[in-house]
Amino acid sequence: MEEGLFMKEVLDIITNETLTYSQQLLALARLAESFDHTIELSDELVKAKNEGIICDLNEGNAPYRPRYICPRYQLLLDKGSKFLQLDAPKDLYEALNSLLIMYRHVPSITSYPVYLGTLDELLEPFVVKEPYEMAKKAIGLFLLNIDRTLCDSFVHADLSGKDTVTARIILELTIEMQLAIPNLTVKYDPERTSDEFMKLCIDCMLKTAKPSFANDKMFTKEWGKDYAIASCYNGLREGGGGFTLPRLRMYECSLKAKDADDFIDNVLPYYASLMLKMMDDRIEFIVEKSSFFKSNFLVTEGFVDLDNFTGMFGMVGLAECCNHLLGISDPSKGYGNNEEADKLGVRIMEKLHGIVGAHESKYAANFGHHYRLHAQVGIDSDGRENSPGARIPVGSEPVMPKQIMHSCLFHKYFETGIGDIFKFEETWVNTPDALIDIIKGAIKNGMRYFSGYLENNDVVRVTGYLVKKSELAKLDAGKQSLNNVSVFGQGARDCSNALDRRIVGKNEGTN
Repeated sequence: MEEGLFMKEVLDIITNETLTYSQQLLALARLAESFDHTIELSDELVKAKNEGIICDLNEGNAPYRPRYICPRYQLLLDKGSKFLQLDAPKDLYEALNSLLIMYRHVPSITSYPVYLGTLDELLEPFVVKEPYEMAKKAIGLFLLNIDRTLCDSFVHADLSGKDTVTARIILELTIEMQLAIPNLTVKYDPERTSDEFMKLCIDCMLKTAKPSFANDKMFTKEWGKDYAIASCYNGLREGGGGFTLPRLRMYECSLKAKDADDFIDNVLPYYASLMLKMMDDRIEFIVEKSSFFKSNFLVTEGFVDLDNFTGMFGMVGLAECCNHLLGISDPSKGYGNNEEADKLGVRIMEKLHGIVGAHESKYAANFGHHYRLHAQVGIDSDGRENSPGARIPVGSEPVMPKQIMHSCLFHKYFETGIGDIFKFEETWVNTPDALIDIIKGAIKNGMRYFSGYLENNDVVRVTGYLVKKSELAKLDAGKQSLNNVSVFGQGARDCSNALDRRIVGKNEGTN
């Protein structure tokens, strides 16, 4: 980047009246990272990036911390932290205060923590010792603090799936407070999660766009019982995380192929190999050159371990890739609605999963020195040519049962996360039992992650993160929004119609 252009972008940031001071600070930091040229890039990689085929998702050329970090917060509650000068908490108020302090010191690509822990497991021993209303008030202040200080909807908390007092309080408060932060996931296991508790979760999901439902058996099989759902829907190991997440834009990649066979046999392996080499170089820099794994207290005090981190190989635009290779111009007649396109999608994912699984990394020791696939949710600049991950394009979705079965074809490939979102008609509030059956069936058939919300909610799920439509209206009017992610939601709404997904009718789940 030329110096003149760089300074113009600096001026654009510091004069932008829709950005808060904190958002300006982060934007300036990201701009500086994009100006870095520490890691030497091959001509082939530079060409692929310039053509939009490979994207580093604004991590900078030489990332100096892992993209996603999932600390063992239980260790903080058991032993405290020497660096933070915190003793082990003795009651709920000290526990909440300790967590809030630690959250401010957990970095990520967003500069906010992307994982807050499995909150009901962490807090239940303290909550049960307090009167219910006092515990609810304390947790309400805790959630309010998170929403106002960790101003980014990629901040994510989990619930264990058990019917705990703490989980009930969090669900009640989520409905009452209507906050977009934090994102929230329930680790659903039919052997542990009662239907009564599921009804509470579903009521909350419909009214606030959270929690989502993670397939606990699937994640546990792949990661062990100490897994975390972080950021949008990212599956990672607690006590570790994700080193880096670049991605292939599959549609742009398909433009290089003569036909489907050429794409699978030649084009996809070529660009995948370029990106895997890029990941190796970036991870080596993070581990061996940057200071994080040498001196950060999260490492030195055992909150995370190097061997619990892996690389996340991301992709977007499988739908448009398949449609292009088959010459399908109308998305409603292509991927998701066309058996030939779906079979091609499976062939492509089998190939890509095999390529990534065969690559050996110097690091990621607890994962056999392998990286794992991720269905990335997309960014506003992707436009309509790259639907999130392996999803059906917005507006072309079939009826919900068919969409779920389509999802089940692909969710197994993405150990570090994939999800689908359903926008429901208002009358679904009156039939939670029907939704319980649908979610149970989806997870039983291999769906990894299920999200939903009501069509008239203020809090809505965009691609994986949450925003408020009222906050988007502020941006539209040239005003500031406290949530950093609101600007992404505005872009996704305007550039890729992300809020216009098909509405699920009241009888659809029973047809």
